[in-house]
Amino acid sequence: MEYCPSPYSYQRRKSRVVRVGEVAIGGENPVRVQSMITCDTMDTAASIQQTLDLVAVGCEIVRITAPTVKDAANLQHIVAGLRERGCNVPIVADIHFKPEAAMEAAKWVEKVRINPGNYADSKKFKVLEYTDEQYAAELERIRERFSPLVKFCKEHGRAMRIGTNHGSLSDRIMNRYGDTPLGMVESALEFARIARELDYHEFVFSMKSSNPKVMIEAYRLLVARLGEEDLRFKNSDLRFGKNAAAPEGNENATREAPDSKILNPKSEILNSSWAYPIHLGVTEAGDGEDARIKSAIGIGSLLLDGIGDTIRVSLTEDSIHEIPVAKKLIAATSGIMPNAPKNPPVPKHDPFSYRRRATGTVTVAGTQIGGEQVMKVLTPPDIYGALAHKIAQLGEYKPDGVLDQPRFGTGIVDVDPEDDEAIAAINRSPEPQLVTVRPLARLIHPTVAFRTLAAKLDERHPILLTDDLCPRDERGPQPDFLDYLLETSATLGSLICDGIGDAILLTGWDGPGQLMRVSFNLLQAAGARIFKTDYVACPSCGRTLFNLQETTALIKATTSHLKGVKIAIMGCIVNGPGEMADADFGYVGGAPAKINLYVGKKPVKFNIPQAEAVARLVDLIKEHGKWIESA
Repeated sequence: MEYCPSPYSYQRRKSRVVRVGEVAIGGENPVRVQSMITCDTMDTAASIQQTLDLVAVGCEIVRITAPTVKDAANLQHIVAGLRERGCNVPIVADIHFKPEAAMEAAKWVEKVRINPGNYADSKKFKVLEYTDEQYAAELERIRERFSPLVKFCKEHGRAMRIGTNHGSLSDRIMNRYGDTPLGMVESALEFARIARELDYHEFVFSMKSSNPKVMIEAYRLLVARLGEEDLRFKNSDLRFGKNAAAPEGNENATREAPDSKILNPKSEILNSSWAYPIHLGVTEAGDGEDARIKSAIGIGSLLLDGIGDTIRVSLTEDSIHEIPVAKKLIAATSGIMPNAPKNPPVPKHDPFSYRRRATGTVTVAGTQIGGEQVMKVLTPPDIYGALAHKIAQLGEYKPDGVLDQPRFGTGIVDVDPEDDEAIAAINRSPEPQLVTVRPLARLIHPTVAFRTLAAKLDERHPILLTDDLCPRDERGPQPDFLDYLLETSATLGSLICDGIGDAILLTGWDGPGQLMRVSFNLLQAAGARIFKTDYVACPSCGRTLFNLQETTALIKATTSHLKGVKIAIMGCIVNGPGEMADADFGYVGGAPAKINLYVGKKPVKFNIPQAEAVARLVDLIKEHGKWIESA
């Protein structure tokens, strides 16, 4: 299976065009930026104002939750108010659980988002074994529930997002595929096939997760599976008329002719009937620098591979702060892989399943690197010298090793990844060596350079990742810090999520303390080294039952010293327990001013008054032996 033409050069994925009101997604259109308002959908004035505020900072598509039919009906007044003010931004209704709300919302908005895991499917965390006949019967029930919305959207020119979220898969999918990227993809494809049977094609896909590794794998697998479906379509007799046989494996499919309803003649680059646009996002990323890093790793990795037609950066902050991050991330990652290797090697890593390279262990700068060791943080002597006076205050952000030379130091071999003779000499070495990419005369993107090195180097040699392939005295002006943060996180995060890298050396920013912080936070966000509390916090929306920003800040202030504990903070039951995925503990809005507490995905405390809930969360953590007193 292939998810992109080449991991060594940028080529944007070709997709068909889907129109959302006046905005076109996919094809040769730019990557679109979208966000979501946070107020109660029944508050018409606030919904209009928050939408206008988003548009003012460059948001191109705005999503509004519609948890009930009543909320969905009020979208009529919100959209009318926007149009009266001259604002034509497309509005998307966010639907969970209630097909009736989707049908009502589709009357008023340009696009409807549905989640296959809870739109017409069950989620009761029950373990059931489905026979093929029972599975088919469930699909038929879903078809009956989903088809009316598809027909309405087709007749009225509405677009749709089929948005699967990790952790909110239905019991049926969970018991056949597990809580896996494959399960996410299969869940979405089931709904897509129903849409196609009804000759409806105005939809986009998403595969969101709070775990960047899972998210990257799911999107890659989706794109690869869409390519396989397209080949099946092209190789069948389906193209040659409505009397042809249905495609293999889909006997219930309606016969389709290759007319303009399937192949959009306005898109010159369109060459695939299954090439639907892709919406990217890391869900429940949280807030602050950690959330920006996590979003850059997940979204940026895929943009670097040419995947993605619209993105949403989900922050537990006022949503206007999401837009500049999204714009900068697109600018930092789209179309920036010039000069592919002259002789591209065959990649050794599996892009659909994470596995860290199985290296030997070496000792460099007084620290063991590779093998079973967590990824280490190294620093050159000048940066360490600037930190020496406050090293005691750095806490968990202290470097693991200080090099004895300005750039790499003794014990590190730097090599041009296109120098096959030099790499062959390293591979002949009887002992493992720590290897990195040297500053290159020919411009090659760091992701490409390290992918090339990893594909040619014997796996026993650990790799040192660096953020800059040119000497410090040859760099141009220092970039904006957010630009540096996003580009570095996307570039190196994509490598770490592919299992490449055993140590990291950042020198591309002039602030030594910031370099240390970014180094460790990058490893934490990529799941390579857990050194502090990990938070999964959803962005606020109209479903939220408490103030997410204030509550998240309070929980962080109380629990941030708990190394390795993962806490999910969810505004409502939609985002918990399912979308908490692999959190240890969950703090979930159960009703207005009432909180439910979870251990994993299991609710254990119900209807706790919000004023007591953080203290009760601490008690729960203590009960399970995960609490330590702060120093």
